[in-house]
Amino acid sequence: MKKIETNTISKEVERLCIEAATFIEPDVLSSLKCAYKNECGLSKSILEQIIENDEIATKESVPMCQDTGIMIVFVEIGNEVYIDGDLEKAINEGVKNGYTNGYLRKSVVKSPLNRINTFDNTPAIIHIKYTLGDKLKITLCPKGAGSENMSKVKMLTPADGINGIKKFVKETIISAGGRACPPLVVGIGIGGDLEKSCLLAKEALLRPIDDEATDKDALKLEKELLKEINELNIGPMGLGGKTTALSVKVNLYPCHIASLPVCVNLQCHASRHKKVIL
Repeated sequence: MKKIETNTISKEVERLCIEAATFIEPDVLSSLKCAYKNECGLSKSILEQIIENDEIATKESVPMCQDTGIMIVFVEIGNEVYIDGDLEKAINEGVKNGYTNGYLRKSVVKSPLNRINTFDNTPAIIHIKYTLGDKLKITLCPKGAGSENMSKVKMLTPADGINGIKKFVKETIISAGGRACPPLVVGIGIGGDLEKSCLLAKEALLRPIDDEATDKDALKLEKELLKEINELNIGPMGLGGKTTALSVKVNLYPCHIASLPVCVNLQCHASRHKKVIL
């Protein structure tokens, strides 16, 4: 068995919280620069400012956005890993320290009803999956309210089919307009049940920009939707242009014969996420 100290986990989570807020992923920055080359006028100017903002954030180690999000944590733990304490407590300790020591905005309230701030951005939303091996993989995805509030889930019927899925996705993008801070990464979860489709969509946001679905039907849908979304003329920050989405990611899962759950989880142009393998 491989032993991993909870103190090590907390320190790594603290580091990732700060890095996710300040350092844009290279593939995301590259995609923004490619989009910049294809735009003109106002949309080109907006992308130039977004790129400049991201580069300043990296250079000066300051957040890319004032909304440093609620922290979503995906954990994959191998069956040969032994953790010497409470894993979730260790993760939340890392989030607390990351947001405090990194001077990141604390955006979490204790209750959705009383709206009292926790003042340390905890608790995180933690998803744990058990795998084989001796590795512990932790992926952090800080999610701002702008893009999350514009996300939607719908229980379609099998009769709605592919056209129904595409219609729902595009309606979600149109409804969001500039409020989700495009150009977007669009995560789509199809299948399972209500909550599984949402988890699939969230996980889709963690895939690299140039990653393609291995399922041929999902891949076809990704390509068609990216083209159709970028023809909506919503553009960077909703002010028009060719680039409404940088990427569309479709994750599938088996479902009931009478169901067609679909979730669209939108991510802003920063597409923040960081991971560590211990």
